[in-house]
Parts: sequence; structure tokens; C-alpha cells
Amino acid sequence: MKMTLISDNIDTQIGLRLAGVEGVVVHSKTEVLQELEKAIANEEIAIVLMTTKIVNLCPDVISEMKLTLSKPLLVEIPDRHGSAKIGETIDSYISQAIGIKLGGL
Repeated sequence: MKMTLISDNIDTQIGLRLAGVEGVVVHSKTEVLQELEKAIANEEIAIVLMTTKIVNLCPDVISEMKLTLSKPLLVEIPDRHGSAKIGETIDSYISQAIGIKLGGL
């Protein structure tokens, strides 16, 4: 099983390529959706990493895919455009997932 990256910037792509993860750099919603379709069609790809800015280009489509697809796993990763408040972001994700407000983690 392989992992791939859909990024909005070359810095993230190069960094992950150094870790052995191949990927593409795209800038429009159309390009994002084309690359997602390619990844979904490729049986070898188990995880698709996407930068926050990419997810924000088409959040409703990606959310729907996360809910309906069993494979590949779609994962949003922070990049240089992301928030420095990663702890708050994680708290928010967990709260949304379980429906309970977490206090002071």
C-alpha cells in the first residue's frame, strides 16, 4: 500500500518526497478533484495526504468522500499556511467526532 500527497505548494511536496511520499502540486478545485479521482482509482494507494489549503478549496466534496469511501483514507495535514494552534485544532476535531467539549488538553 502506498501514500500520496496533493499539495498547494512545492515545499510540502519536496519535504514529503524526502520521506518517500510522491505527490502533486495543484492550485484549483478542478485539479484537486482530478487528482483525487486518480488516487481513488489507483488500488495501490491507501492514504491520500492533503494540505489544509487544498481541503479548503472543496471542503464539502472532501467531507463527503471521507464519509463514504472506505479506501483511500483522506488525511488533512497542516502546512506553512496552517494555524500554529494545532492543539486547539485537534481538540476541535475530537469534539466534533464524539460530540463532547473537551476541557484543557
